[in-house]
Amino acid sequence: MFSITVRDHIMIAHSFHGEVFGPAQRLHGATFLVDATFRRAELDADNIVVDIGLATQELGTVVGELNYHNLDDEPDFAGTNTSTEFLAKIIADRLADRVHAGALGEGARGLAGIAVTLHESHIAWASYERTL
Repeated sequence: MFSITVRDHIMIAHSFHGEVFGPAQRLHGATFLVDATFRRAELDADNIVVDIGLATQELGTVVGELNYHNLDDEPDFAGTNTSTEFLAKIIADRLADRVHAGALGEGARGLAGIAVTLHESHIAWASYERTL
């Protein structure tokens, strides 16, 4: 399996519901490094996985929709714990939508999957992987 990974970052505010979250139940900020990995079994006609420039651009667009937002105020996330794992899935699904819409070029239609990893710190991160 071939892959390329592009990186961006996101800064959000949110709070959690549930004792398991301890002090994170209160409103707090979070900054994540966001890695998006695109995979395919065979290279495309240009011998690439996907156009790295378009992948970088589309990741930037997707995270830009969330950047500097208080997720507690976003209607799409009402009543939802916007955990790191949850946000990785949201970003992966939104990238998949962009692949299906053709935003990453025709060659991207041959992608097999996307994995998104959000790094909370140098010692903790969470990922979500999906097929296309």
